Amino acid sequence: MKNTGSDDFLQRNSVPILAWDFHYEYLNELKALTTDLEKVNQISNQYTWNEEKLNIQERIKEEVIVVTDLDFKIVFASSGIKKMTGYKQEEILGQSPKMFQGPATSKKDLKEIREALKKKIPFEKTLENYRKNGKTYRCKIDAFPVFNLNGEVSHFIAFEKQDLSA
Repeated sequence: MKNTGSDDFLQRNSVPILAWDFHYEYLNELKALTTDLEKVNQISNQYTWNEEKLNIQERIKEEVIVVTDLDFKIVFASSGIKKMTGYKQEEILGQSPKMFQGPATSKKDLKEIREALKKKIPFEKTLENYRKNGKTYRCKIDAFPVFNLNGEVSHFIAFEKQDLSA
C-alpha cells in the first residue's frame, strides 16, 4: 500500500497539550496586564496625574503596582499581588499596606517610610513583609507621591517586587 503522507502530516502537526497550557497561561497574563493598565489609566485620568516620570506601562510588566489614596487605603493593586502575597486584589482594596507587616518588619524602616509619606517625598525600602499564609518575604518597594496637573498630591504609588537576593 502506498503511503499518502497523512501519517507524516499528523506527526509533524501534533502539539503537546502542555504547550497549550503555557499558551493559555500566557494569554491570561496578557489579559490581566491589559486590565491592570486600563484600571490605572482610569484612576490617572480621573485625578489628572502627571504620569511623566511614573513609567507605569513598562514597570507593570515586572513589578506589582499598589496605589493608595491620601488616607493610605489601597485603591488599586495589580494582578501580580496574588502571586507575591497570596491575597486577591479584592481582599486588599480599602485596606492599608500595613496588612503586609508583622513582627519581623523593621520598625526603623517603617518610621522612615511614615516620615517620607508625611513629607510627600519618594522612598525606596526593602521590608520583611508577610503573605496571607503568614510566611515572610522580602519586598523591595519604590514609592512616590503622585501629583495631579495642579501640582497637588492625589495618591501614592508603589512599585513592588519580591527581593530574592537575600
